Amino acid sequence: MVYVTGDMHGDIDRLFDRQWTKLKAGDTVIVCGDFGFLWNGDKDEKDVIKYLGSRKYTVAFLDGTHDNFDIINRGRKTVWKGGLIHRIDRNLIHLCRGQIYTVEGKKIFTFGGGESVDKDMRVVSGKWWREELATPEEMAQGAKILDENDRCVDYILTHEPPSPVKSAMQLRRGETELITKINGYFDKISRLCSFKHWYFGSLHEDRMITPKHSCVFKNLTPLE
Repeated sequence: MVYVTGDMHGDIDRLFDRQWTKLKAGDTVIVCGDFGFLWNGDKDEKDVIKYLGSRKYTVAFLDGTHDNFDIINRGRKTVWKGGLIHRIDRNLIHLCRGQIYTVEGKKIFTFGGGESVDKDMRVVSGKWWREELATPEEMAQGAKILDENDRCVDYILTHEPPSPVKSAMQLRRGETELITKINGYFDKISRLCSFKHWYFGSLHEDRMITPKHSCVFKNLTPLE
């Protein structure tokens, strides 16, 4: 079974939640950014990485805005299920931007990244990475691979949502609208591509926003 979930931010308690402990050999959990277990590089963190790498299920994560790209990019770059990845430790992998993976017969397009609202503070503390921002080359690669697949996939998984979806959520919450280039890019993909459902994690809710767009957070949502 393939499951999708949202931002974990290095919360180790979630790994021992009943949903996780019931995972079986061969299952795949895809985290929609802000995985957070690759952050400080200390011994405790390395122990968690080793633990996850040794599971009989696969943990695959997109990058978000609270991930350490120096550590991610040290992972061996290879191919998994038809798309490029960084293999962090055995069954723990990072899914690269603008790739399509075929997992249990499901075609899944992924694109991580975003833009930190707390960028200035994190720059000062040395905990901000420019790589969180999608480059024009990465966006072009994503568009190219979608074109090569006739702009048709089963699922789209990202950290950030398309701009209309993000605007609707911020309006409902009474928050200031914060739309960036990547939200606009995803809006174009949402309008031009055929897909069953789009899942994203950055806004920390478990909620269907439109019939085709859902925010994920703590639940493990099966891709059925």
